[in-house]
Amino acid sequence: MSPVSIGPHRLYLGDAYASRPTLGWMDADVMDPPYAFDNSGGGAFRKARGASDQIVEEGLDRGFDRSIIDASRSGAVVVFCHNDQLGDLIPELAEDDREQDALLVADMFAHLRPRFHRAVLGVWIKPNPSPMANKNYLADMEPYIHAWNRGYFPQGEHHDKHRWIQCGSIRKSVYDHPTVKPADLMEKIARNVAGITVCDPFMGTGSTGVAAIKAGKVFTGIEHNPKHFATAVRRLTEAWEVSQREAA
Repeated sequence: MSPVSIGPHRLYLGDAYASRPTLGWMDADVMDPPYAFDNSGGGAFRKARGASDQIVEEGLDRGFDRSIIDASRSGAVVVFCHNDQLGDLIPELAEDDREQDALLVADMFAHLRPRFHRAVLGVWIKPNPSPMANKNYLADMEPYIHAWNRGYFPQGEHHDKHRWIQCGSIRKSVYDHPTVKPADLMEKIARNVAGITVCDPFMGTGSTGVAAIKAGKVFTGIEHNPKHFATAVRRLTEAWEVSQREAA
């Protein structure tokens, strides 16, 4: 399928696993793929808010195929995940153990070590977490992994080099999507990833793309849900128009 073009940016409506291999090299893949977790429970909160039900309805609790992470076609990757997925996703990638933080040794190490040079664990701290605990801790921190090859190490000013950021969640009602990432979080990540080209294979409503445009990068997004794709087209069109007015 032909992409929707917004300036130099390209948005594809389709399946990430079929589309991403055809797009060639990107400096960074930044993705928030479907988490693998038990999304039951919630009681009165679940009934009142509906976001958890939408997560299940859209299959965003069933995990993802890790083959989408491929350093032969990207210099770096940022992957959000559920806490229970960390054991499968965090790679021990440092070639110099004296400089690498003591992260979890992961089952995915064998899958990623030949590809990425280093990796760190980042954390999004939520001051307004969902009150659903389900006999666990509140989900007031959401992890992400930033892995990179040589030449694609983290970028940014001093304050951008923190491996955590605190900012509030976005309500489902804003874009009719249950897992939209906030602007402050994605703008930090867009500043952290090296290079110019950024791809989000699980684009959703386009938060990564909006942040990439603001950072002066060229964005490519893939989304299989037509409703969310339409929202992403609208949001990125607005972001591109704003960037052009500011550059004039």
